[in-house]
Amino acid sequence: MQVITCALFTLVTLPISTASEADSCPAVCECSEWKTLTISCFDIDILPRFPASTETLWLFETRLSSVPADAFANVVNISRIYISVDTTLQRLEKHSFYSLRKITHIEIRNAKSLTYIDPEAFKHLSELKYLGIFNTGLTFFPDLSNIHSNDMNFILEIVDQPYITEIPANAFCGITSEVLTVMLYGNGFRSVRHHAFNGTKLDQVDLHRNKYLTEMDDRCFAGTISGPLLLDVSQTGITSLPTTGMDSVRELKARDAWALKKLPPIKTFKHLTVANLTYPSHCCGFKNLKKKRGFLEYIICNLTALYDQHQKRSVGPLRMPSLQEDSVVETLPDRELKDGGHRESQQDWKSGDFHGSLHYHAYFGGHPDEAVGFGETLKNPQEDNSQEFDSRYDYVVCEEGEEVACAPAPDEFNPCEDIMGFGFLRVSVWFVSLLAVLGNVVVLLVLLTSHYKLSVSRFLMCHLAFADLCMGIYLLLIASVDLHTRAEYFNHAIDWQTGPGCGLAGFFTVFASELSVYTLTAITLERWYAITFAMRLDRKLHLHHAAAVMLGGWVFCILLALLPLVGVSSYQKVSICLPMDTESAAAQIYIMSVLVLNILAFFIICACYFKIYCTVHNPHYHSGSKDTNIAKRMAVLIFTDFLCMAPISFYAISAVLDRPLITVSNSKILLVLFYPLNSCANPFLYAIFTKAFRGDIFILLSKVGLCQQRAQLFRGQTVSSKGSSGTSQIRRDKDKSRKGGSIGQEEVPIHLKRSAGHTSHQAISQQKNPEESQRLDT
Repeated sequence: MQVITCALFTLVTLPISTASEADSCPAVCECSEWKTLTISCFDIDILPRFPASTETLWLFETRLSSVPADAFANVVNISRIYISVDTTLQRLEKHSFYSLRKITHIEIRNAKSLTYIDPEAFKHLSELKYLGIFNTGLTFFPDLSNIHSNDMNFILEIVDQPYITEIPANAFCGITSEVLTVMLYGNGFRSVRHHAFNGTKLDQVDLHRNKYLTEMDDRCFAGTISGPLLLDVSQTGITSLPTTGMDSVRELKARDAWALKKLPPIKTFKHLTVANLTYPSHCCGFKNLKKKRGFLEYIICNLTALYDQHQKRSVGPLRMPSLQEDSVVETLPDRELKDGGHRESQQDWKSGDFHGSLHYHAYFGGHPDEAVGFGETLKNPQEDNSQEFDSRYDYVVCEEGEEVACAPAPDEFNPCEDIMGFGFLRVSVWFVSLLAVLGNVVVLLVLLTSHYKLSVSRFLMCHLAFADLCMGIYLLLIASVDLHTRAEYFNHAIDWQTGPGCGLAGFFTVFASELSVYTLTAITLERWYAITFAMRLDRKLHLHHAAAVMLGGWVFCILLALLPLVGVSSYQKVSICLPMDTESAAAQIYIMSVLVLNILAFFIICACYFKIYCTVHNPHYHSGSKDTNIAKRMAVLIFTDFLCMAPISFYAISAVLDRPLITVSNSKILLVLFYPLNSCANPFLYAIFTKAFRGDIFILLSKVGLCQQRAQLFRGQTVSSKGSSGTSQIRRDKDKSRKGGSIGQEEVPIHLKRSAGHTSHQAISQQKNPEESQRLDT
């Protein structure tokens, strides 16, 4: 009888003890928060049996080698599982997280030895809202196609995976049938393959901080059911955005994406409202992009507004606030902030922590859904009583036609315009550049093929023509790029201004302008010197003197043109590739020095021509009516120099002093109409309009059978002058041999000496060589 009684007592008490053990905290874990049904386990190497009522489980600094199959099957009420800092965890086996009906959050963090996740490790998790995998040793993108969540807005976060190099095709299929947000930042991705997001309804795709990501296949968003609404490629190395899928993007983030120099066609972004980009020029493309509403859409939207004026509908990205500068725009107008969790998240957004303050980060604290907003799901459009059409498309069709809010805004150095901001400049620049190129090519061709010996004047003329030719080439380069990028310069601005083309154009223009000014000054000084010391043959300039002067000029001008290429100022500041960067002290000193040197050269030219005029106007030079012609030509030379240098120097100095008096747009008028004025005028004023140059042209044409008579005329004048001077010299020699120099011993009256001296001076001045005559003639 006692045996029967004991057996019955054992059978009665066994379920009670078993139930008590099942609901008790495992000895190796900490249950100080058991009131919230939370268990925290530290430094364990095997998973214990957890109470069935456990809702939140923390596994911290564990030594697990794997998470076995059905490891949490008995914990029927589990909703959150966090595994953090496990250096030995290597595998997630099949059914590690299988058919957990109440699980909403799973996070695996800092498991650097984790290299394998079975395709069925996460399976049949219908209530899962969030899955986060951080800082593991995975080498391939995990297969998550068996999750099959039914949550309205599933969030997948795969972060700091340095060994995963690509996102494969169909990487997100099967995760959820509803809206999906993917946060994939800070990984080792190098490419996103085609159809990577196939079969998904994308809300937000965050790829920021993937610094090795250089390629997004043009079809990576092909096959998506909808979305993405927000795309973030900030701090990546991508060079282009895919065209497929951009029509649904409402917010684009591409901050510090320096390799993204060109965007897809602007018309691709049909519903874009906010753009946060890297380069200001890209915002110019969105400046006039407005969503226009047709007549049919107008009627539909009005009818919808009347029918639904008391019913708030879903708009924009689900539950995700969007930033517009410093303000916060909540995309749930029908939801009010009801608890502290929302207010805290709101403060995080205001502080600018976009990626570090997302709602799901609050889940790590183990708060219930109601505390962080997961209980407040949006109304399912399929359950909407109206059911005319999905609310998302209602918003896209019926939104106001507003301009895209884009940042950073273009600055004063890069306004939203083509290189040639005005239509008449686009035509004028071709005329001016072709005139400069053709005129200087003709001068170089004639001077270098002339039958005359290369003199100092001709040598300097060749250098001047080459400098002005470089200026013409610069203008042709600018005009060609302007023609190629017309109406789409915003999409080519970065490639042009940061590429070798703009650097080459800037080098050409600085080198050409400074060499032209330097050579003009040298030519003017040489003319002044030759005329002032015409009677001093011992002080005559020779070709090697001019070569030394021009060698120094070339070295000096090349150094000036190279400085902006090595960081002293920059050619990349503006589209016309001039060194307008004055941010540093060195750049300001550089620009001021160049301007002062140009102004100083102008005053030297003016002073020399004034001295030349005074010398030629001297009574000893009986040039008669030539004085007026010489004065007119000198006036023209000085006036063209003044027109070229004065406006540019004036406005440039005001800009350097931080008091700009002209915009970059208007400065382009100076670039086309004043800056190259010398390059167009110099070949005509210094060569083509001179008598000697015309003679060279006729003689050159005579070699091909043209203008024979004119050429013979110039040849005859040259031979005659040479013959007459030779004959007079022979006669003088004969007289000297006959009289034995007695003339020098004859007594001549003083008044005859004066007249003879005056006559001899006049004769010498009339028998100047052709080079001297050319100097006076010009």
